[in-house]
Amino acid sequence: MTSRSAIVLESALELLRPAVRLMLRHGVAAPAFATALKRVFLQAAQDELRAHGKPLTDSAISLLSGVHRRDVRNLTRLATPRAKPDGFTGLASQVVTRWLSQDRYLDAHQAPLAIARSGDEPCFDALVRAVSQDVRPRSVLDELIRLGLATEADGQVTLLTHGFVPRSGFPEMASELSRNAHDHLAAACHNLDGGGEFLEQAIFVDEITAESALHLHKVSVQAWKVAFQTVMREAQARFDHDASHATPAQRNHRARFGVYFYSVEEKEPHEPPV
Repeated sequence: MTSRSAIVLESALELLRPAVRLMLRHGVAAPAFATALKRVFLQAAQDELRAHGKPLTDSAISLLSGVHRRDVRNLTRLATPRAKPDGFTGLASQVVTRWLSQDRYLDAHQAPLAIARSGDEPCFDALVRAVSQDVRPRSVLDELIRLGLATEADGQVTLLTHGFVPRSGFPEMASELSRNAHDHLAAACHNLDGGGEFLEQAIFVDEITAESALHLHKVSVQAWKVAFQTVMREAQARFDHDASHATPAQRNHRARFGVYFYSVEEKEPHEPPV
């Protein structure tokens, strides 16, 4: 019988394949990845020890992670704090969220309206000030334009997306990739370990044509728009409620809801049944 560790390792190698292809396309080869991966094992070992209330000694970290004690000492000394979401980018995301969740900024089909840059509501300046009084609306608009999320013309601002998904700015796009994929994988791993029943489902079909795959993609986009409006409205309502009724210490959870679609040509088409 195959051991659980072997099963998990094989699964991890399979899910890493897209990430490895991405790294190869951008100049990250196996030696650099192997060296950097030690930091990930070190951080994960620390997280596991904390979760079980155990001391974070070099010996304990080395034993659990398999990283040599010398490397544990060096990597711990050189470690930098884990990156946190950029505050300004987070503000821009909140502006997009309110634009997509409040009726006065949406048309009859729940699509975002083009709004005036300033003046009577609904306008962009008022939208930004509803989120924060500390940042100039012009700065937020410039950031949205830089990220390919909005355009400005003739005093009107148009949102180009149904969510905060940057289409330009490589660091921002890479950050969104890691956060979305991280939480998707974290939910699946949590469920596999028996820790809970997070929503993590998919529909799969094979032996279809390229035209059918394209059709399913279009259907999936429409389904996402409906799900987005439902969950985003509730998310905004809960955020506003907790901001008014809970202390900062109580507001210590985050949640992410996502949808994905992927299709690819099979390299070895199935043989017709005999």
